[in-house]
Amino acid sequence: MPLLISVSGIRGTIGGSAGDNLTPLDIVRFTTAYATLLRQQDAPRRVVVGRDGRISGPLVQTLVMQTLIAMGFDVVDLGLTTTPTVEIAVPAEQAGGGIIITASHNPKQWNALKLLDWNGEFLSAAAGKDLLQLAQSHSVAYAEVDQLGKHILAGDYLDVHIQQILGLPYLNVDAIRTRKFHIAIDAINSSGAIAVPRLLEALGATCTVINQEVTGQFSHNPEPLPEHLTELLDIVRKDEYDLGIAVDPDVDRLALVDEKGNWFGEEYTLVAASDFWLSHRPGPVVSNLSSSRALRDLAARYSQQYAASAVGEVHVVQKMRQTSAVIGGEGNGGVILPDLHYGRDALVGIAMILALMTERDSTLSALKATYPVYAMSKQKVPLTPQLSWDRVVEHVRHHYKNGQFDETDGLKIDLQEGWIHLRKSNTEPIVRIYTESATSAAADQLAFQTVALINAMTLTPETPSA
Repeated sequence: MPLLISVSGIRGTIGGSAGDNLTPLDIVRFTTAYATLLRQQDAPRRVVVGRDGRISGPLVQTLVMQTLIAMGFDVVDLGLTTTPTVEIAVPAEQAGGGIIITASHNPKQWNALKLLDWNGEFLSAAAGKDLLQLAQSHSVAYAEVDQLGKHILAGDYLDVHIQQILGLPYLNVDAIRTRKFHIAIDAINSSGAIAVPRLLEALGATCTVINQEVTGQFSHNPEPLPEHLTELLDIVRKDEYDLGIAVDPDVDRLALVDEKGNWFGEEYTLVAASDFWLSHRPGPVVSNLSSSRALRDLAARYSQQYAASAVGEVHVVQKMRQTSAVIGGEGNGGVILPDLHYGRDALVGIAMILALMTERDSTLSALKATYPVYAMSKQKVPLTPQLSWDRVVEHVRHHYKNGQFDETDGLKIDLQEGWIHLRKSNTEPIVRIYTESATSAAADQLAFQTVALINAMTLTPETPSA
């Protein structure tokens, strides 16, 4: 599997050949390039490093840390942790940057280096471009023996993270504790098994954790989608829980199950969190082009502005800064609260949604009933040498020629019956196809119609250029 290099990091499968997979040589090469970039920026010679629970995590982290030390950087080692915890630790440590070792929702054979700047935010597109050029350079200056960096074991930054959440304005922790929530958790054999129960304990909740052992042997596909969370849905449906919680392996995405065992919808995670925050702190909101219109409608309910960004956390954060948004995120269950930090954070999402349920004395299903009704369908088609991205866009655009087009990120087509968004994935060699309409059947029809349209292209040879 070729290395995938994007705003989402340096990602690939473990093993295989250098340049084609995420091998030790590639890990050292890109870590060296990152350290060189920080040197050129005259950033502090300190980098925070943490990982999720993947099998390859300790191997990759050791290579990353020792490379940084060889480049003359002190390494603040958070060990097994969450992506948002590393993001919080970078500015707290006054570090020049951070590296999170996680492939997020990808299966166990994948891993990645997520690279942060001194703010604890993902590298900008410009910095990413510079990094790639440095990675291709053969001129590297490693530190001499007296200038080698140090390895520093960090304190309990997860506790720091949780305490910062508990200290947020408008979050009535005492009231949440009085509610005594009973919650089921799918921790997908990774960092969430440690982080989520600790937060819930601090909020006075009791919980049952499935897939709790941190082995990296994911018990199911780690992307928190309903088809992968049947065990959690069944547990909540059969027993008396207030809700179910699922996170991805690095705990930056949050999916919910209501008290009846019904899927709340990862798109509505951001909507519910924004409902809580806007009720206390009105202001602009942001999500990406692939996210539901429900957030736009919620913003209108509060008489606030809504803006859409390209897909990818770095793009959402950039748009949030431009618009002075008070909350934002992505429809995959990623909540970004600037009052805490500019990064997707499942833990703060959990706290805000429990606070909303407490304030309104509401169940999760009753909350869902107050939001605009939209349904989405999410499909994907593999890209191949015969089925190029440019060819797909040209073909689909021609087919839906009566639609309204937005090419900010891939191709978004607004139609009378809903919208279709096609984009080349940052994390896999696929075309992602998102659709939304008033009903699940209508959204599925749009999605499957588009998938069929693309698949039919493989039966039609590409016309050679003149």
